Amino acid sequence: MTEQPSLVAVDTRPSAPSENVVGDRVLIAVQAVNISRLSTHPVPIVPGTLIVVAGAGPKDSNGAGKSSFIAMITALLGDEQWRFASGAKAVSELLFNAELAAGGGGRAWASASHGYIAGVFAGPGTMDDAVTVWLRVNQEAPHLEIRWTRGVRVAAAASEAERVARADEVWATLPRSAGRRDVVARDLTRFLYGDRVRCVSFLSTSVRSKVATNLLSQPLNEISPERIFEAIAALTGLDAELDQEREARRDEHAKRVRAARAVELLKEFEDESRTLLETFDRRDRARVSLADALRCWRGRLARRLADATRRDETLAAELTRFRREGERAAEAIETVRAEIATLKDDTLDRGLAEARGELAALQARAARLDADRAVAENSADELRGMIPALEERRRLADGRDVRAAESELAQARLRLTEALKALGVADREAAGAAAALEDAEGGPAAAQLKALAGAGVGASGLLDAIDVAEQARDGATPDGEQAGDASGAAARTADGGASGAAGLVAVTGSRGWPQEHAVVVDAADLEAAARALAALPGSVLVSSAGVTVVGSFEAVATGREARIKAAEVRLHRARDAQEAAAEAVRAAEDGVAEAERRLEGARAAVGLADVERRLAERRARLTELTEALAGLTPAIATAEQRVSTLDFRARTRNMEIERLEGRRARHEAERDQAGEQAARVAADRAALRLDELTREWGGTAEGAHEWLDALGDDERPLTAEEWWRAAERRLDEALRATFPADDEETPEELRFLLRERSEPGAGRTAREQATFPGVCAALSSYLRGQEEYERHQRRQIEAQLATRQRDLAAAARGAEEAAQSTAVHRAALTAAIKARLTRVAEEFEKLDTSYGGYGATLEFPVPPAPADPEQRWAWRVVPKWRRGEGQGFVPYNRRANTALMDEKAVKLVCAAAIASSGGGHLCLVLDELGRNLGKEHRREAVALFRRIGETYGITVIGALQDDMEPYAVDACGQYVKLRRSSDAMPYNEPPVIIGHDRHTERVRALASAVSR
Repeated sequence: MTEQPSLVAVDTRPSAPSENVVGDRVLIAVQAVNISRLSTHPVPIVPGTLIVVAGAGPKDSNGAGKSSFIAMITALLGDEQWRFASGAKAVSELLFNAELAAGGGGRAWASASHGYIAGVFAGPGTMDDAVTVWLRVNQEAPHLEIRWTRGVRVAAAASEAERVARADEVWATLPRSAGRRDVVARDLTRFLYGDRVRCVSFLSTSVRSKVATNLLSQPLNEISPERIFEAIAALTGLDAELDQEREARRDEHAKRVRAARAVELLKEFEDESRTLLETFDRRDRARVSLADALRCWRGRLARRLADATRRDETLAAELTRFRREGERAAEAIETVRAEIATLKDDTLDRGLAEARGELAALQARAARLDADRAVAENSADELRGMIPALEERRRLADGRDVRAAESELAQARLRLTEALKALGVADREAAGAAAALEDAEGGPAAAQLKALAGAGVGASGLLDAIDVAEQARDGATPDGEQAGDASGAAARTADGGASGAAGLVAVTGSRGWPQEHAVVVDAADLEAAARALAALPGSVLVSSAGVTVVGSFEAVATGREARIKAAEVRLHRARDAQEAAAEAVRAAEDGVAEAERRLEGARAAVGLADVERRLAERRARLTELTEALAGLTPAIATAEQRVSTLDFRARTRNMEIERLEGRRARHEAERDQAGEQAARVAADRAALRLDELTREWGGTAEGAHEWLDALGDDERPLTAEEWWRAAERRLDEALRATFPADDEETPEELRFLLRERSEPGAGRTAREQATFPGVCAALSSYLRGQEEYERHQRRQIEAQLATRQRDLAAAARGAEEAAQSTAVHRAALTAAIKARLTRVAEEFEKLDTSYGGYGATLEFPVPPAPADPEQRWAWRVVPKWRRGEGQGFVPYNRRANTALMDEKAVKLVCAAAIASSGGGHLCLVLDELGRNLGKEHRREAVALFRRIGETYGITVIGALQDDMEPYAVDACGQYVKLRRSSDAMPYNEPPVIIGHDRHTERVRALASAVSR
């Protein structure tokens, strides 16, 4: 798709810049390029009605760009709150910012370095004289550049990116508005609108700071009367006239200041002249004081030299005396040293050392012997303590020695072993007898019967069922075999047998009867019984079918009672044998214990003999040590006596040496004192500095005496210090007379000397005396150089006094004339302000009565002119209105509802605009339209904006919040909705625009020119 040509021819030839290019044309379309996130689609504007701007962002109306859209329009229409005179830097904040568009996250797009705001202006009902104005917004200075051209010239293309690129091409083809350069921000209103107010805005957004009071920026009753006047003055063009009045006051003030300055200058000159003359007089006095100071300094030098000469003579005599005293003290010191050397012979010291060594050796030997004796005594005491216990234990041996006791203990232990073995045999026999008794009492073949009962087979023991004849029992051989013939044994069943057969059952075998392991079962159960006893070898099954032998028999006893009786007899015999064996064990154990005690007693006898032997040895050692100590006692006493005698002689000698050392120290102190005094006297003579004092005096000592003798009686007795104080006093007088405090005219050399002279701290007097000649010389040189200058200055002062008096008279006449001119200008301005405010009050009355009010007016008393020429002439405007028919006017700052305040504010702003526009078009821009209104007043307030706009040709553009949209849609003349459905989109979607224009042909021509 290609761009369609505009309906109006465009003149691209450069022309000379002219003022008021737009003239009476009104804004009919606006286009934004790289401005915030606004779409680049051209937006038509219906002039002279209410235009509401709504939004649809990602969540609500926020983020759709409403504030940026209306702020862009105010910048295009020259709203002075953008500070065009200062370069309008705040307009650059409207440019597209990638960081803000991304919501503080990662950047998806690049920030715009420049952008464009294009506006199409046309006359009423026609497009023939249309003008397109382009504003280039730059991030860097200049922040705003303006170009314009005849006809409709906007950036038209198929897409956002193409329209952005097309905008740069269009800008390049536009002629420069100011010849070789572009018009910039400070000349925007003058060139485009002729300094006429075309826009009044209320922007609550923070896109730019406000510099002028806006009556719509807050509730009217919160604005002071002074600020209300400032707002009306900005709307009605009174600012320039007020500035002219302030300029006249500045001129008057400047002339008055000039006259006052002439008076001050004359007075200052007189004061300065007087000061100079006084300074000249002081310097004359300073020259006299300086001469006196030099004379006093000369007297000080003479007095110091004379006093030093006499003092030197006295010190020379003292020095000779002190040197002689030092020589005498040195001779006495040598004599005492010879005596001390004689007394310090080391023979006595060597003898004393040998005696002390011998005494120490004897004492050490005695100490060792005494220690050995103590050890022997302790050992003997320990041995004596062991004897009673050993004697007690020795009695247990009953006269036996160790060998006999050990033999008896071995035999006792052997008997104990045999007894323990016999006890074991008896225990086993008793256990067997008890088991046999238990078996006899339980019946024969008890295990077999239990197994058969578990298998469900009926049976009984064979020995329990028969009785054996006595002859069969007696005929048994010792080895258990049957002695008689098989036919000689007969048996009789006790109960007929388990199988029910009657009569005798003959059993024969090589071993006789099968004893207790034989059981009698029924012939039918024989196989089942055999299976049940398979785990019990030696079992015998007897039935009518025959005999089944599982094992053999060990005895031939038959009969239950006989077997039980035999088992009991066996058990009794076994237990008697067990008790006898246990008694034998106890007797053997007692024998072993007794043998052990006898062995212990035999060993104690041996130990007692050893202890008695060792005790005898210790007693013999004690006797030897005691005798040795007794032998050392006389030798130690003799050594102690010798040491005492030699020590006394050594102390006596040392005392004599100390006395001589004390005498030598006194002589040395006398010598040192004499030397110190001699050195002090020599130092005092050197400190007199006779040579230096003579050089300072400039003559001989005799000349100094003569100079002092020539003085009068009042000065001759003065000391050097008194001469110095007088000289210092005279010098200070000369300095104070020459230079006042902190005088910058002091020569650098003299200033340096004075700083060194007055530096605080130790030695200040010495510094003052050392710098005195230099200070006097510098001051004298300065005073000599000023004499000619002072004579010339006296002549100049007289000539200038006459000239300044003539200037004062001329300045007074000029100030009087300026005051008269300012009074005339102020009177004319007062009449103009009153007339303009009266016109605003009339329009305010008309608007109020025409749109639902009862009448309104303005009260504006004439204030006195400010005394400060830089201060603006502050008027006070108090809006008033009637709250009912026939009522009086009520001031605006009385309590009222918010809707009423907003209504009156809108009417007052429109009244001021109508009064100042002279019939020209005005655009009123509002952000968050009706945000302070209650729900019941919103529809009426919005309708009021439209009616006033259509009646007086005011275009009202208002941005809406979501809750105001239902009220504003029905009442507006044009509806613009900005859309952005997602934060991921860099620019808005094409806006939705619904509106009307009485000039149908213009609408069609505009649509054809700016759309595809």
